[in-house]
Amino acid sequence: MQNFTFWNPTKLIFGKGQLEQLQNEIPQYGNKVLLVYGGGSIKRNGLYENVIGQLKQMDIEIFELAGVEPNPRISTVRKGVEICKENGVDFLLAVGGGSVIDCTKAIAAGAKYDGDAWDLVVKKSFATEALPFGTVLTLAATGSEMNSGSVITNWETNEKYGWGSPTVFPKFSILDPVHTISVPRDQTVYGIVDMMSHVLEHYFHLAKQTDFQDRMCESLLVTIMETAPKLLSDLENYEHRATILYAGTMALNGILNMGYRGDWATHNIEHAVSAVYDIPHGGGLAILFPNWMKHNLHVKPERFKQLAVRVFGVDPTGKTDEETALEGIEKLREFWIGIGAPKRLADYDIEESGLVQMADKAMVNGEFGNFAKLNHQDVMNIYKLSL
Repeated sequence: MQNFTFWNPTKLIFGKGQLEQLQNEIPQYGNKVLLVYGGGSIKRNGLYENVIGQLKQMDIEIFELAGVEPNPRISTVRKGVEICKENGVDFLLAVGGGSVIDCTKAIAAGAKYDGDAWDLVVKKSFATEALPFGTVLTLAATGSEMNSGSVITNWETNEKYGWGSPTVFPKFSILDPVHTISVPRDQTVYGIVDMMSHVLEHYFHLAKQTDFQDRMCESLLVTIMETAPKLLSDLENYEHRATILYAGTMALNGILNMGYRGDWATHNIEHAVSAVYDIPHGGGLAILFPNWMKHNLHVKPERFKQLAVRVFGVDPTGKTDEETALEGIEKLREFWIGIGAPKRLADYDIEESGLVQMADKAMVNGEFGNFAKLNHQDVMNIYKLSL
């Protein structure tokens, strides 16, 4: 285990009926609020009206930015930054899933930056301050509600990058499972894949003496896998929605990976795919992650074996570590396909002719990955396995 300092300042407000907590939280920060949301689902399910009602009770001046994309774009971030700067916005409220929150983080930092917000995403400059913001989460997936990371796409240049800053932790996040009940089946599936992938990215590392962290990761994966089929057969079940919602937050708020650094190569590879083809992030991960695992099995086969035995119930008797590991990888793939996730890039009409462009995008900053360093050929091999 490596030395570490854990710090997460986000106040997590969890449970039914917690939206009224907005009245306790927002007045601490000002009375000009930019409300950021996506494509209109919060208007259809009544959440928008409820949020507006809460804000009006506080005598808040409300500005709005609607239409945040599933892969949030820098053009939308720029619109939000302009609203903030022109109107002296004090606070931002993200109402939506991870994409809305990621966009809000970039707006919050961009509003305090003299240049173009894209500079922060490509690390030309670093965010040293940001407007305060809170979130009302509507989708269990990314964990952005309790971390300082964000992913933004530049559609004009087909670039999609993750970035982050300690200045963009949410001040608070309200997680009411009721707000996720209307999420469609496909988006629920993508969210489950995404949160499981976050846990797996943590799990594949080279540090020693991480027994407790391993068990936390494994138990979270098992809990998600036990709950997911129940939820998908009863999408309006509050208890199952609550379990999955909490699991998504815990998968990426820093608690699982104290003392080591995970890999994150698969996310980088997928970002290149969705930057070019604009596919759902969770769908891309379901296709790519098992093939990343196969490609890197040789690095530490005993690690993959441990996952196969403890999480997927593979019997290792009479098998090599590699055989046990491969069986576990296949069980992961079968689980994701079984809940409705895609299997191949061809499911999104992505053909071999597009692989080089995606690999070039993935390699823009050179070799990457902490468990296993990947070069251009490695990325191409993983893409080819995924066709």
